Amino acid sequence: MTSIPVDQRLTVAAMGTRWALPALSLCVLLSSLGTSVANVALPTLASALAAPFQQVQWVVLAYLLAMTTLIVSVGRLGDLVGRRRTLLAGLALFTGASALCGLAPGLGVLVAARAAQGLGASAMMVLALAFVSGSVPGDRVGRAMGLMGTMSAVGTALGPSLGGVLIAVLGWRAIFLVNLPLGGLALFLAWRALPVDSGGGEGGWSGFDGAGTVLLGGTLALYALAMTLGRGQWGPLNLALLAGTVVGAGLFAVVEARVRSPLVRLRLLRDPAVGPGLAGSAAVATVMATTFVVGPFYLARALGLSPAGVGLVMSAGPLMSALAGVPAGRLVDRFGAVRISIIGLGAMVAGTVLMASAGLVLEGAVLGVAGYVGPIAVLTVGYALFQAANNTAVMSGVPADRRGVVSGILNLSRNLGLITGASAMGAVFTLAAGVPDITAAPAAAVASGMYITFLVAGGLVTLALLLMGVSGGRMRKEEGASGRGS
Repeated sequence: MTSIPVDQRLTVAAMGTRWALPALSLCVLLSSLGTSVANVALPTLASALAAPFQQVQWVVLAYLLAMTTLIVSVGRLGDLVGRRRTLLAGLALFTGASALCGLAPGLGVLVAARAAQGLGASAMMVLALAFVSGSVPGDRVGRAMGLMGTMSAVGTALGPSLGGVLIAVLGWRAIFLVNLPLGGLALFLAWRALPVDSGGGEGGWSGFDGAGTVLLGGTLALYALAMTLGRGQWGPLNLALLAGTVVGAGLFAVVEARVRSPLVRLRLLRDPAVGPGLAGSAAVATVMATTFVVGPFYLARALGLSPAGVGLVMSAGPLMSALAGVPAGRLVDRFGAVRISIIGLGAMVAGTVLMASAGLVLEGAVLGVAGYVGPIAVLTVGYALFQAANNTAVMSGVPADRRGVVSGILNLSRNLGLITGASAMGAVFTLAAGVPDITAAPAAAVASGMYITFLVAGGLVTLALLLMGVSGGRMRKEEGASGRGS
């Protein structure tokens, strides 16, 4: 592993991880909370702002698009001009944009502020992970990564419930204004605890790949729009956007092969830890997104639960993921990232098979709920194991001057998996159910759709498991090697 510069080691030693980890954890929590908290407010926003749903949904999409399209570029910027100052700037932008969201006079300002909030969140998410890999002692990186996973799950799970309470008591503006004290606390802790930047790399701003940044951002925006517009109903626009994505990806590869200081060094993807790790991260995120798409329909239509019951049961997955995060990290530190990655993927395969089987259980809501919660527990614990191990494996050997961009790519793979799962696997579910309107589908159709969808998801995780198994030997041989991606 590339050593931390002496001045940073002294700073980290002086502060310890007592205040650094809370600061980084709060960054991850806030960025995840920003993703999930606004969804519950969409009906209220449509009424309060007198806007149709097609327009109001951009309150969610603007945040998601900004975070997804700029996440790699922000990580690279941190490598070049300093991760601490970039993280502090991201926190300040997120907090200021949250205030603007809460004070927005209309939908246009709200959407623009949400885009700025998403940009700040991308810096918070990416650079928190980069700081963990560079500041925590090697024998504790796994549990620190597990803690980051826990905070991400807590933010995702807390969003709908916290948003619902705040809207009911204080109105929709409160879901954004609540970020002000939390963001201010995170900014103060990060400013006090994180090591001072010792200088940028590769010439600072002069080493920033502007052409690659524009091409990658545009390509990712096209893909995200292709996956989200139409809410799973594919049409000519979606296909045109996908075609534009392919062209953009090709142009990006050509540019990155020619520039002196590329945003993404493509040979990095051939690394035995990075390439399979990114593919695995995208695959498992796709499967986890599937649970959020299919689960509510199965619980409501097939098992007949009330909306409150659906929400309660759906919280089981994020809760299990939150509880499993830190223990998963401890296992990584003890048994190694490769072994725990494979165990986690194996558990996810078992969980998808059990979820598919749950689609066949309709003999009463009690048995059906138990048959749903049990597989979800297996699936999410496997996910927590894989995430802690995979993040540790990918980040542990990255040189100090590339941690930001690699962390950005790792987070990007997860975001793309979530977007793909919500759209593509949602389309598989609708097609497998065999009805034109899934919201009015009978119980048997929903159960059949769930069975087939999770068989497909199981196949996806199996491919990731095979890929990780093949690369595992190479990962062990190169464990601890320096100069990755240099």
